[in-house]
Order: sequence, then structure tokens, then C-alpha cells
Amino acid sequence: MPSAGAGERFTELLSVMTRLRGEGGCPWDREQTRETLRPFLVEETYEVLEALDLADPTRVMEELGDLLFQVVFHTEIARERGEFAMEDLLAALVDKMVRRHPHVFGDRLLGTAAEALAQWEAIKQAEGDGPRRSALHGVPRSLPGLLRAQRIQHRASRVGFDWQDPVAALQKVREEVAEVEGALRDGAGGKVRAELGDLLFAVVNVARLADVDPEAALQGAVDRFGRRFQRMEDAADDTGRELRVMTLEEMERLWLEAKSQEPHP
Repeated sequence: MPSAGAGERFTELLSVMTRLRGEGGCPWDREQTRETLRPFLVEETYEVLEALDLADPTRVMEELGDLLFQVVFHTEIARERGEFAMEDLLAALVDKMVRRHPHVFGDRLLGTAAEALAQWEAIKQAEGDGPRRSALHGVPRSLPGLLRAQRIQHRASRVGFDWQDPVAALQKVREEVAEVEGALRDGAGGKVRAELGDLLFAVVNVARLADVDPEAALQGAVDRFGRRFQRMEDAADDTGRELRVMTLEEMERLWLEAKSQEPHP
């Protein structure tokens, strides 16, 4: 259970936020709106993810604090507009978590994480007003493409629409590669774009089923490319030449040498 001190500190944080936005507060904080804060919300989220990748507890704590401050900032703006206050937000959140976990806070029994997830979706659907919402509802279009694809695929898998395993999904990747090749031969720009999109979507499926974060995998590939390319540049400098004057065959040899210096994952 959280300590009483955590509650006191959270109340203190709210007071700090109110002071920053109030008369005599910080000119920058007072000028901010929901629109101006949007980039910071995204940026802080990515900084949390980077801290998690580094597995640095101190950095994780700091970045989570910065992200929490963004939540507090937006909630303070809502309070000023008479829309809702932090106690409303917290009450709604607690109610939702208790309501969607009857196997914890009620007498319903569940045995697996899959059952808990299916129950969550069923309760969520029952809460909706009006016509039934799609199982894909709620995945923001503003998410980065890889993450949005991953979340959409995950939502579809909850109702059983999924590949059996990553090996089966890989066959779809092969099919999409062939379709990209056909589009390139035809020279149809729009079709190439569509087929490349299908290929990327299929690759995300393989990553998801293999329990690999596609965004992290791509970032790792970009990092490896950067390190190897810089080694190529260093090797070229040692010969007194620049990459731009080398032939493709010469650069390929430097690339293979740089690659051989990378530790195997």
C-alpha cells in the first residue's frame, strides 16, 4: 500500500502547480495551453521509454515524475476551465479499475491473464453507450506507425483474429515481399506505397508474436547502422580518403569489416 507520505506529497505537487499557474506565478507556466503542452506530453513519454531501456532506476524515477507533472498540468488547466479537478480524475480512475477487476475486488474467479484480458474487454464493451464499439476502438491515430500497428493487432488478437505463431506470420511477410516486388515492376507509385505499408504491418505482426517490441527492434537496428557507418568513415579516414570518392565495392568491404566488429546479440 502507498504510504501516507505519498498522498501528502501528491497534494503538495498540486499546490505547486496551482502556485505556478496563479497570480505571481511563473510567466511561462501561466501562458501554457493544452495545445502548447501537447509536444511536451509526447516528449516526456518517450523520455520515460528511453529511461526504461537504460534500466536506470534513478532516471526512470525522474522521467516518470516529469510525465506525472504533465498530467497534473493538464488537470490544472481543466480545473481552471471548470471541467474537472484532480479528485474527479482520481475518483473516476479508481472506480474504473475496481469495476474492471471483479476477480480482485469482487467474487468472480479467474485463472489466467488471458481470461482477465477478455473480461476487461467485455466489461469495457458493456460500459459503452449507444451502438457496439469496434474492438479496435480507442487506439489513437496519432500514435507512431509501428506502435499503432502493434496496438491494433493486439486488439484484434483479443477476439481470436490472429496468427498461430510468429513462424506462421512470417509466411505473410514473404507474400507481402512478393507483392512489393510486383508493384515495383509495374512502376505504380500508389501501389508501391500500399504494398510497402502491408509489408511493414506484416513485419510488426511477426515481432509482436515473437514478444519483440518492433519500435525497440528498429531503434536497435538504426543504432547498429550508425555505429557501423561511423566505423566505415573512420576506416576511410585512415586511408586518407572519403567515402564519397570510393566505389560501392570498396564501401561494401568497409561495411563488412565494421560489421565484424559488432558483438553478436
